Amino acid sequence: MFTTAEDNQPSVMIQVYQGEREFARDNKSLGNFELTGLMPAPRGVPQIEVTFDIDANGIVHVNAKDMATGKEQSMTVTGGSALGKDEINNMVKEAEAHAEEDRKRREAVDTRNEAEALVFRTEKLLKDNADKIGEDTRTPVEESIKELKTALEGEDVEAIKAGMEKLNTTSAAMGQAMYAAAQAQSAQEQQAASAESGAGSAQDDDVVDAEIVDDENDKGDKK
Repeated sequence: MFTTAEDNQPSVMIQVYQGEREFARDNKSLGNFELTGLMPAPRGVPQIEVTFDIDANGIVHVNAKDMATGKEQSMTVTGGSALGKDEINNMVKEAEAHAEEDRKRREAVDTRNEAEALVFRTEKLLKDNADKIGEDTRTPVEESIKELKTALEGEDVEAIKAGMEKLNTTSAAMGQAMYAAAQAQSAQEQQAASAESGAGSAQDDDVVDAEIVDDENDKGDKK
């Protein structure tokens, strides 16, 4: 399942590769196509299903479908575009020879992606709850975001991991503060409601039942 990298992204480019390496650039490009008409949505929300099918003639059919709108786009890779047996064998050997290198590169990319996503989520949380987060809680989080962004400008994976850990810690403290504030507000509202209910009951207790006397009946009895 694929998704978007930017808010309100109107389309996605599907690139098709053949090979055994971890990264696309180390494999052979077979072609690409664009799926357009995506509904406006925050990044990471759209769900793009990409499927591959190889028929009896060795022809590869690639299809991309937007799960929200149902829009589809596809491409076909003919036998002439694919790799031969010898090329495939060479690619397998090359992948084995660079397995450790590719693993480290993959770890670095995954760490960077996680860090960027963490920054995005935290900044959005700060923006959406600006009126609920105090300055003493906000400041440590903003400082952690700044430090992580600085780490992301470099290539030191350990520095990025350290920045993520610090931001996760300050974000957790912010979350606890927000929940505590929400619970305190809820308790105050309940106390206010109870006080109003009690005041209403007290007023009811002060009411005295009155007896209605019919003067005409009283006069008749006296005769």
